Amino acid sequence: MFNLIPSIDRYILRLTIVPMLGVFALAASLLMLDKMLRLFDFVAVEGGPVGVVFKMLGALIPEYASLAIPLGLLLGVLLAFRKLATSSELDTMRAVGLSYNRLLRMPYVITLFLVAVNVALVFYIQPISRYYYEQMEYELRSGALGASIKVGEFTTLADRMALRIEESEDEGRKLIGIFARVSNSKGQVLSISAREGAFLATRDNPDTIILRLTEGTIIQDTGLKGQTPRVLSFSRHDLPIDLPAIEKFRARGDETREYILPELLRMGWSKDGAPQQRDASVASFNFRLVEIVMMFLMPLLAVALAIPPKRSTSALGVFVSIVMVVAYHKINQYGEDVASIGRLDPMLAFWVPFVLFAALILWMYYRVAYVPGGQAIGALEMAFAKLSKRIGKLFSRRQPRAYRAAAETAPAE
Repeated sequence: MFNLIPSIDRYILRLTIVPMLGVFALAASLLMLDKMLRLFDFVAVEGGPVGVVFKMLGALIPEYASLAIPLGLLLGVLLAFRKLATSSELDTMRAVGLSYNRLLRMPYVITLFLVAVNVALVFYIQPISRYYYEQMEYELRSGALGASIKVGEFTTLADRMALRIEESEDEGRKLIGIFARVSNSKGQVLSISAREGAFLATRDNPDTIILRLTEGTIIQDTGLKGQTPRVLSFSRHDLPIDLPAIEKFRARGDETREYILPELLRMGWSKDGAPQQRDASVASFNFRLVEIVMMFLMPLLAVALAIPPKRSTSALGVFVSIVMVVAYHKINQYGEDVASIGRLDPMLAFWVPFVLFAALILWMYYRVAYVPGGQAIGALEMAFAKLSKRIGKLFSRRQPRAYRAAAETAPAE
């Protein structure tokens, strides 16, 4: 089936797919890196297991992918056509009658596939994964993931036990230096110290766990006056611990970004719901939709910014493309915030910027594709070239005098 694709399309596909995947991986990694550092700090403060950090990052991948996919598509097509332009292959293709519209056939096949992926992400997968992330964060704060017992601090359990652990090894499976003080309703107090220990789950009662202690001492104080506390030594002792009651996490739908497409449509256009909830649902739906529709214009923007002036290898178009896409995304985020509280109609908040941005992209593409010698950012390219020359002269003037003298007195070959 791959052989049925014309050779020119296969060539453009190879030029596009490699940088597109590289940009996608790089953008997703950069977006997740800052979040990963903050999650490590958060988990360390809460005392939770390290493995939960990677589970929470995995839940955030669909959210970051919805932004990384359009950016990867844009830069993949841009870098492919820039390579064609700087190597003069694009001039050859144009000379034999291949138009820009014909050359964009394969990029638009890729766009259709990525649009389908992004629709599944933003309307179905991302809301569910976001709820899963919020649930793990709640469980981490409440102690359901083992975060309620912190190393080196006294922790109160069920209002009758104080527990302190000096060290923890093997991700909490092995505890070292344990001290526990347990009281009961009869006024008796047990002071327990042990060299090692480990938590074990119970099959009969999930609300109770066993703290198995090894090589320690128990001091039993009955609370009666004149009675000496009893001291017992043990090689192994099982101490039952009642887990604190943890409130069940809320149902999905506390925020509009947790709703999937059918739920957004039902709540946004229902006359029975609260006006504030209806506005938030409509705003969220339009925000997701306009981000997807904009992907159809990414190949046109890429071609418009990929072709530098003749006899130039300027990469200004790459920088401008990133700025334009990120700025448009931020405008949509601001529009969602304003429209969700009813201060602006969603049609004005989202579709007016879309029409203006689309008109700019179509004009830029028309300049490159149909105007002989036309440049979409010709004025910026000229200003950038002048600025580069001035910076180059400035650095050349600051060369060390000894270096310039040596260069002037060096014998000519």
